[in-house]
Amino acid sequence: MTAARFDSPQAILTGGGSRREAAGLLSALDAHHTLLVVDPYFRTADFLMEIRASLDRNGIANDVFSDLQSDPTDQNVRSGTERFRALGADSILAIGGGSALDVAKMIGVASTNGEPLSRFQGYYRIPNPGPPVVAMPTTAGTGSEATKVAVITDTERNVKMMILDAKLMPAAAIVDYELTMSMSKPLTAHVGVDALTHGIEAYVSSKANPLTDPVALSSIKKIHANLKTAWMDPGNAQAREAMSVAALQGGLAFTNSSVCLVHGMSRPLGLLFRLPHGLSNSVLLPTVTRFSWPGSKARYAEVARGVGIASGKHSDESACEALSAWLDELNAELHVPRLRECCGGDVEKFRATLPKMAADALESGSPQNNPVVPAANQIIELFEMAW
Repeated sequence: MTAARFDSPQAILTGGGSRREAAGLLSALDAHHTLLVVDPYFRTADFLMEIRASLDRNGIANDVFSDLQSDPTDQNVRSGTERFRALGADSILAIGGGSALDVAKMIGVASTNGEPLSRFQGYYRIPNPGPPVVAMPTTAGTGSEATKVAVITDTERNVKMMILDAKLMPAAAIVDYELTMSMSKPLTAHVGVDALTHGIEAYVSSKANPLTDPVALSSIKKIHANLKTAWMDPGNAQAREAMSVAALQGGLAFTNSSVCLVHGMSRPLGLLFRLPHGLSNSVLLPTVTRFSWPGSKARYAEVARGVGIASGKHSDESACEALSAWLDELNAELHVPRLRECCGGDVEKFRATLPKMAADALESGSPQNNPVVPAANQIIELFEMAW
């Protein structure tokens, strides 16, 4: 039996208002000067001012860094690292979506390790741990608050680097669903299906294990029960809270199992067409699932039965077909676009990128964990089917 390892933050706080515990968590981590790495959208938010006031009352000096964008780059990390060192900071509080959280985690390890960041690309290549990071997501999707993964674009090589190392795991996560209430309907849809992708891929991955399976299934079930409600009724606190916990569980599951082909194909889409990560995963999930389930019928069927799409009376194959159909219906109901709409509709430009995108997808390593490991020509066909 292969040994199974499960990494997670030292502490995870959930529930409405849990953001108010940030100062206490940082004090417990012996923080004296914290750099707040914040999504620019929230730089002037009232809740951020409240958090900073709480840090002040607890004697924790604090400064804000928000020089980052969606699909962050090594330049964002470099700027943040310079700021961290110049301030003499000893801890980081990350607030925002996956981009802000990934930048924060990389600022931490970059502050204790030399350049270039490209030497960290891949698996377990970070020599020294960074300062403690407390991660506070404002979306219910990436699960970055509980993963040992960061995705950063290397601007010199024009490569989206996947960096995985236990030293990237935040010391603590604060999952306050109230911070997700302002998400737009499109963002709710895209990050919600992204979280669903995490749960499904973690469950069917060749690296799935007894520790990740129940967490992945719980995430999938919560998303099935709550995503459409959160999308239709953005103020529904119960659905928002369930989606926040589901995203957290999806992150815990895939970071201790692995992602698969959807993520492998998603990264080059994000790089070449500037698609947000959640959107590119959402667009690809139905097509890739239909391709992949013949390689793991029992597992995909368990997912379908677990959420009530199929019952024990259905064969594995029927359950898998029902799951594929439901994913198509879900995207349609949430108004997730086809790939052609995301990429501007220029089919000739799109086809010209296909060989590179297929090669980059395979190079990422994620497709090798898929129930059906594809060849480059099959990845090209899948891109065209999603188009």
